[in-house]
Amino acid sequence: MSHFWSYWRRRHGAVGGGTVMAHRGGYSGGGGGGSSEDDDDEMVDIAGATLDVSSTDDVPPLSLGGDEEYSGNSRGDAMNGGGPSKLVDPLEDPLPGVGTYEDFNTIDWVREKRKDRDRHRRITNNSKQSTGALLVSISDAFSGWLLMLLVGLMSGTLAGGIDIATHWLTDLKSGVCLVGFWFNHEHCCWTSNETTFQERDRCPHWRSWAELITGASEGSSAYVVNYLMYIFWALLFAFLAVTLVRAFAPYACGSGIPEIKTILSGFIIRGYLGKWTLIIKTITLVLAVSSGLSLGQEGPMVHVACCCANILCYLFTKYRKNEVKRREVLSAAAAVGVSVAFGAPIGGVLFSLEEVSYYFPMKTLWRSFFAALVAAFTLRSLNPFGNSRMVLFYVEFHAPWHFVELGPFILLGIFGGLWGALFIKANIAWCRRRKSTRLGHYPVTEVLVVAAMTALLAFPNSYTRMSASQLIAELFNDCSLLDSSQLCGYKQVPSGLFIPSMAVGAIAGRLLGVGMEQLAYYNHDWFIFKGWCTPGADCITPGLYAMVGAAACLGGVTRMTVSLVVMMFELTGGLEYIVPLMAATMTSKWVADAFGREGIYEAHIRLNGYPFLEPKEGFEHSSLALDVMRPRRSDPSLAVLTQKGMTLGEVEALVESTQYSGFPVVISKESQRLVGFVLRRDLLISIDNARQRQDGVVSASQVVFTKHGPSQAPDAVPHLRLRGIMDLSPFTVTDHTPMDIIVDIFRKLGLRQCLVTHNGKLLGIITKKDILKHMAQIANRDPDSILFN
Repeated sequence: MSHFWSYWRRRHGAVGGGTVMAHRGGYSGGGGGGSSEDDDDEMVDIAGATLDVSSTDDVPPLSLGGDEEYSGNSRGDAMNGGGPSKLVDPLEDPLPGVGTYEDFNTIDWVREKRKDRDRHRRITNNSKQSTGALLVSISDAFSGWLLMLLVGLMSGTLAGGIDIATHWLTDLKSGVCLVGFWFNHEHCCWTSNETTFQERDRCPHWRSWAELITGASEGSSAYVVNYLMYIFWALLFAFLAVTLVRAFAPYACGSGIPEIKTILSGFIIRGYLGKWTLIIKTITLVLAVSSGLSLGQEGPMVHVACCCANILCYLFTKYRKNEVKRREVLSAAAAVGVSVAFGAPIGGVLFSLEEVSYYFPMKTLWRSFFAALVAAFTLRSLNPFGNSRMVLFYVEFHAPWHFVELGPFILLGIFGGLWGALFIKANIAWCRRRKSTRLGHYPVTEVLVVAAMTALLAFPNSYTRMSASQLIAELFNDCSLLDSSQLCGYKQVPSGLFIPSMAVGAIAGRLLGVGMEQLAYYNHDWFIFKGWCTPGADCITPGLYAMVGAAACLGGVTRMTVSLVVMMFELTGGLEYIVPLMAATMTSKWVADAFGREGIYEAHIRLNGYPFLEPKEGFEHSSLALDVMRPRRSDPSLAVLTQKGMTLGEVEALVESTQYSGFPVVISKESQRLVGFVLRRDLLISIDNARQRQDGVVSASQVVFTKHGPSQAPDAVPHLRLRGIMDLSPFTVTDHTPMDIIVDIFRKLGLRQCLVTHNGKLLGIITKKDILKHMAQIANRDPDSILFN
């Protein structure tokens, strides 16, 4: 990460309260409230991938050429010499770009909420004046539900397409359908009249690669040809996936959930949810899963759904121009992603509430429910698996569970917790090694090596050869009369598989379930089986153990509880198995928390240095605001602006000599009485526009933040009044406020910074990054690991 940070310092400068590269002619960086155009020309390395921090078209540039882009004729008249110059006041004449945010910065939740309340109040008042305004009010109220409808439809359609394409490409590694190469193995055999139930996978229309190349379907030569073709396709799919990501959309790498959580907490990552990311993520997700790599599509589907939501937000003004409103939509989109990935709409809503959302008002709950419903209905209508279900591993168990089995279920929970803790530590250690060594410089080689090793090890075993979803479906099998799985005959038991944690838990659960079933079958007269297990009866359901084990391992890795139980319940369709799932999931969380309270997503957020203030993490230190605020005793005094008395040249010199994201405004440097707070970005935009649009503005012009400017001689240079860009109600605390209270305030209000006062006088400032660094020091972690603000 050192090479990235050195680049970032050269481009933007390292700061404590935010970054921006500014000069009189303009600025660099994107904002948060314009169009969705993104450029991928300039890249830096972060979180193991190349990310975009180039300028975007989302915010109009500081230097705008046409007068028609601004309202008001006085500006054009003044510039063209057709009338007297007008004092530019952002309060009366808002400037484009004011109120937006730089890339890799945190939004101001309080300001965004206030903007939305003002907008809603204005629309409501206007609706009483005319029919047209009333229709606008109705349209505004309905737009949220329309947006949720579009998000659900788009996400469900993409999910169905991803499932169909993944199934086809996975089967393409083993052969091709003669009646249509676009048919997967199962669909190809549906068209054959010679297919029997016992040999449903064998049909004359489907040919293996060995049959096509050598003409032989069995023997050593056929085995070698199929083996080599399997490796060839796996390497090809993996190569295409990693190449497309590196070339077109570096943000499409990984699952995306850690970044989604960070974005939902108020962080700006321009382009992460853009159109190119959506396109490349959709294509490469199919390729990566089809290559046989040990990964699933559930996490990436959340990223895909959030990309859909972000793009659709630009169709509606109130979501395009307000970052908090947009995050409400993204929270609902996270629920949609889980809904189409697991076929669990209610579980998806709970997942968004429990795991990823930072701000989740009641109306977001309703809209999340509606969007998840629409997405699930869309996916069900497409029927991608041909089984009238939304997932491949949907199961229905019919045998009841018994109290004696609660012990094995708890054992599975213990195993899941241990596995989750081990997986997180190993995963983070490997990712840290990739970031700190030359290993991370060759991602294409790394992916190809892993894909080749996976294909070499997977092909000999029919269970490792199939996709993770197909394997989980096999492990969840309840072995009814209509099932022909080899697992039901106990001829082979899978082990040593390279698949995600859910499949690992399903394997462990299936093994334990088979052991319990055999124990009950041959020892039905034991006292623990008496009364409910009769000779020759199927007393134990191994598939249920597989499901419980899968939930336990997934819970150990992610630390989900309620949402995970509901998702697994929706997969089985029976309330009867909620208690085993709850017992295993809760035990898994307790065991995993004993080794560390961070789930896999939180661990990656900390590894990447994102400014995420975890709402679940407690703060028990007895420090005060005075201990955390800046400036410290050895630091220079706090950089402030005065409400009057400073010239434009002095203000520009202060801005250019610092890299802070904002400046407190005081009555005077002697009194230090607080007046308000001005963001650096808004200040730069207002100054640059005033220099270009207002006659007579020079470095000697007075900058005032008062409501009425001081009187001046007719021939004097005009003042620049910037009261309109000043926050008149910045959040303040006293220097003896306990830090645990301040941390709660930052979490619940979503603050970027708060000002520290003593007897009404300004002492310092506390930013979100200051709090994160302080918490890192308390936990004996490197405070400089917090890279962004």
